[in-house]
Amino acid sequence: MKLVTREQLGWPASAAPTQTSAKGVKIHYEGTAVSRSLLTNHSACLSEWKSIRASHLANAKENYSDIAYNYGACPHGYLLEGRGLGKRTGANGNQELNRSHYAIVGLVGSEGLTDPTDAMLGAIRDGIELLRKHGAGTEIKGHRDGYATACPGGPLYAWVQKGAPRPAGTTKPATTPAKPKYEPYPGSDFFMRGNGPALGKQSAIFTAMGKRLVAVGCGRYQVGPGPKLGQADVASYEAWQRKCGYSGAAAKWPPGKSTWDRLQVPNV
Repeated sequence: MKLVTREQLGWPASAAPTQTSAKGVKIHYEGTAVSRSLLTNHSACLSEWKSIRASHLANAKENYSDIAYNYGACPHGYLLEGRGLGKRTGANGNQELNRSHYAIVGLVGSEGLTDPTDAMLGAIRDGIELLRKHGAGTEIKGHRDGYATACPGGPLYAWVQKGAPRPAGTTKPATTPAKPKYEPYPGSDFFMRGNGPALGKQSAIFTAMGKRLVAVGCGRYQVGPGPKLGQADVASYEAWQRKCGYSGAAAKWPPGKSTWDRLQVPNV
């Protein structure tokens, strides 16, 4: 299972209502045009996921407390954390339906990218199986089951009607999914607050990052490093980006993916 967590997305803990059990899971699609660029650019998938959350939080009519879905699944087989485990969805149409099933959305739509890849279907299965370990029952339905909508679209609903089988070639997650050796790049938004560094933000990632910066000779710490992002972290990482050959604005905060990958921050 390739899971992208809320922390990696730079999101706080979900404010959605707690719900520890449900009959099962309902499958959704976006219901609008989705760019086919997602097929070749995973960064576009993360941007799409963040955009969905932003649009939900801005929806004054629905008054969502968070992104509506428990999880999303992208064409590259990543399971994207939304509200996550133990949280009531806001996606199924009304409160009764939200209490009945959790919700997973595939990043496909009504135009453009309309057909889910096998990797996406495998990620949806990963999400279903993860939710089943944490209170979901065995039902797998489409959003349209019990609610007047075209969601989750023809191709995805056809798969649901077959029982949502795991495609050949996608791996069923182990009981305890193995963590990658190094912390995946969490995206530039994780490190920022508005137009500046997210000073004061706390994460174990910052401690691990700082220790690696010290190890490669770029530490600018008088105390630490620690879990709270400080100016010393910013100065240390900018020193690392200069050491990697960057200069001027390119060496400034926030961390870039190439320098992050080279730093090899241990997975936390």
